[in-house]
Amino acid sequence: MSVKSTKIVAFLAPAGWLAVALAGLLAGLIGLPAAASAAAGRIAIESGGVTRTAFLVQHQRLKKARRPVVIILRGGRDRGGRLRRAFGLEEMARSSGPVLVYPDPVAGHWSDAPGPEASRDEVFIRDLISKLVSDGIADRHRIFIIGISRGGSVAFRLACDDANAFAGVAAVVTGMPADLAASCKPSRPLPFLMIAGTADPLVPYQGGKANLPDIKSELLSVDATLAIFAKAAGCGEGRTTTAFPDRDPHDGIRAYLDKLNGCKAPVELVRIEGGGHAIPGHWSGAGLDSARGQQRSSDVDAAKTIWDFFRRLSD
Repeated sequence: MSVKSTKIVAFLAPAGWLAVALAGLLAGLIGLPAAASAAAGRIAIESGGVTRTAFLVQHQRLKKARRPVVIILRGGRDRGGRLRRAFGLEEMARSSGPVLVYPDPVAGHWSDAPGPEASRDEVFIRDLISKLVSDGIADRHRIFIIGISRGGSVAFRLACDDANAFAGVAAVVTGMPADLAASCKPSRPLPFLMIAGTADPLVPYQGGKANLPDIKSELLSVDATLAIFAKAAGCGEGRTTTAFPDRDPHDGIRAYLDKLNGCKAPVELVRIEGGGHAIPGHWSGAGLDSARGQQRSSDVDAAKTIWDFFRRLSD
């Protein structure tokens, strides 16, 4: 990845760092650990001749050695601040000190089709990673990416085209664009976790046309998507399935963890039987594309499940 086309244009929330310093001082005065405080603010970089923005959250001292980075590609219409509060990943990650990055789509839209727009978004994420590495913030070998809903299309294209850039990938209530089926051949075994509802009316579990705002493209089935990453990871036959505890026997939903067998890198599926287009667990639903009224599982905390998966790879 090259940083020649990328430069920091501005840090848009300098007051955030002052707040962090004051929070750290207060924590010290009342005996709380310094790691409990967080630095947060929006940055802007120039990528492909266009100014792009992202929100960064760091939970430990800024001068600490290079850290893992988790990039969260939200659904295009989700409000970033609402996602941060509701998803719960920051609570999971606080004690381990990774940098969390929430890139912003252009005009609220990630491209799901091949062509200049999709390339534009991929270049932006690569440029963002390169800048974090060159600034001594990110550990190049511990870059993780999460694609949520419409943000999944970009995550899938990056995983297919540049597997060496990532230590792990998670795809949440999203589908792989069918046009990637023939060309997606990750260059190495890539740890991959998918969370999907079998009754999702917007991202069909069995594949077919998406019904998301602005996205009506054909998607691969969950099984076909897993097969691509299973092949790259050299997985064997079959899966090992474990049921999550059924916390609400009356909701008609059951959650299962399917681990593909014999893989050189873990390939796993959190299968929400009866679940709709909703992130299970901590997620409140506000802001996710058309999430209201969808069947949500309380058996699984998606943020904790994802972070546990990434943490195993990062340790």
